[in-house]
Amino acid sequence: MKVFITGATGLLGNNLVRECLRRGWEVTALVRSEEKARKQFGDSGVRFVVGDMENVAAFSSELTGHDVLFHTAAYFREYYQPGEDHWAKLRRVNIDATVEILNAADTVGVKKAIYVSSSGVIGPKPDGSAGDETSRPHRVAESNLYFKSKVLAEAAVEEFGRSRSMPVVQILPGWMFGVGDAAPTSAGQLVLDYLAGNLPGTFDGGTTTVDAADVAWAMAEAALKAPGGEKYIVAGRFETMRSIAKTMSEVTGRSEPRIRFPYFAIYSFAVVQELISRITGRPALITRTAIDTMTARLDHDSSKAVRELGVTFRPFPETMRAVIDWFRANGYAN
Repeated sequence: MKVFITGATGLLGNNLVRECLRRGWEVTALVRSEEKARKQFGDSGVRFVVGDMENVAAFSSELTGHDVLFHTAAYFREYYQPGEDHWAKLRRVNIDATVEILNAADTVGVKKAIYVSSSGVIGPKPDGSAGDETSRPHRVAESNLYFKSKVLAEAAVEEFGRSRSMPVVQILPGWMFGVGDAAPTSAGQLVLDYLAGNLPGTFDGGTTTVDAADVAWAMAEAALKAPGGEKYIVAGRFETMRSIAKTMSEVTGRSEPRIRFPYFAIYSFAVVQELISRITGRPALITRTAIDTMTARLDHDSSKAVRELGVTFRPFPETMRAVIDWFRANGYAN
């Protein structure tokens, strides 16, 4: 099988590339830097296409001849930092470009697309239990503009499915941790902050967490067996900020952060961090958006993906150990 993967050097993308190679599939990877991609994948046989989701037309012809499009690329990481209005780029990359690449893939005869959204758009069921694929978006999907862009993108993907012939399956991951987090993502940065001694405490928040490798496996299975129009939450298990910190402590043997910040204190800290970030240009340790997202304590039900795709979720300590080992082996931390 020949597959085309966008966002191939990101956390999910690089795990997906490796999963597809493990299955013996031919991989074409959309990357913004071929040099960066070659450092990640070496001589694995991946074919690189240099391109940017803000200009789909420039690389769309490269989709020809592929069986499956895996669309993992999104504008995400930079959005969680203060300093500018991100909505225009969120809309351009996460919504408009998604429709453009789906149209391009359908035009050249790609047989199926797997689109990656986020379980963060899913609110609880009416009785307050973990949300599933039928649940409405949570209120945080309005204040968190990344989630808002994903809600609108999902609607656009569903509209595409009603008007075009190429089947599209949606995958909604939880907060992903995993090896190969080269950028890193917010999850990886949390781990690095802890390893550097820059995580003095935690606060009352949490969400579902998942190994990126498990999401990649689910995506590959969806390419093989999921019918078009289906949506699968692949969110893993709920972890609190305190349990994440405790796991990092257990894995490393280092002290667990002892301070438990009340909401008003951590929120005030985020305001100060955002102000410092605007002045210095350095990333904020935490932002108000991140706090609002984590204190919503969204839990998600992945039973449909377990039942229909056969996905399993490795224990969180196993993932954390692998992440820390990877960071250390690649010079990110001691």
